[in-house]
Amino acid sequence: MSEDRPNASLPETPRERRAFALGSVPIPRGELRRSRVVSDLEEPLETALSARLTGYLVLVPQETLLLDGDVRTVLTLEDGVPVLAYTPASDRGGADALADVAVSGPYRIEVYELAADALDTLHEEESFRVPPGMPAEELADAPALAERTRERAPADRRTEDDPSSDHGALESFLADDERIEAIREQAREEAADRAAEWGFDVEP
Repeated sequence: MSEDRPNASLPETPRERRAFALGSVPIPRGELRRSRVVSDLEEPLETALSARLTGYLVLVPQETLLLDGDVRTVLTLEDGVPVLAYTPASDRGGADALADVAVSGPYRIEVYELAADALDTLHEEESFRVPPGMPAEELADAPALAERTRERAPADRRTEDDPSSDHGALESFLADDERIEAIREQAREEAADRAAEWGFDVEP
């Protein structure tokens, strides 16, 4: 089931209605602009960049979507450029939080919009920061999008994508072929049946 709900209010189920926080710092509740299932993350990241979205994305991976897991990662954006990432279930931020959802799709993407200055205080939490191009490169395998994102980023943030930077946690996860394959295999066992049962229309 593919949902596209511009200007919708926050979902009413307890799981979706709960507030997010990055560590002890709460994320202001945004206006839900879109919720849908996609096969990969390039298009949502591209759309957010093109729209110069200030707000956040909630990335719900297949293990949560199809297997009733709890993992979901919040990715904040300013003017369409990723700034912070945090996974409440693992209490991990930055590149570690991206590693929590660095698996193959499908994903559910929830897009929330906030006022231009709503994230100013939150974005001072540098321990949760991700380089501007990292989500596009590591989650969507989209180097061209990563480059456009870096170009959009403020000048003082462009060096965060320096290849010599320490992205060890995410790189280690992606290099762990056995762990990734185990997650994928677990999802394959139930994904097709559960997706058909629930009527998901996964966008290409």
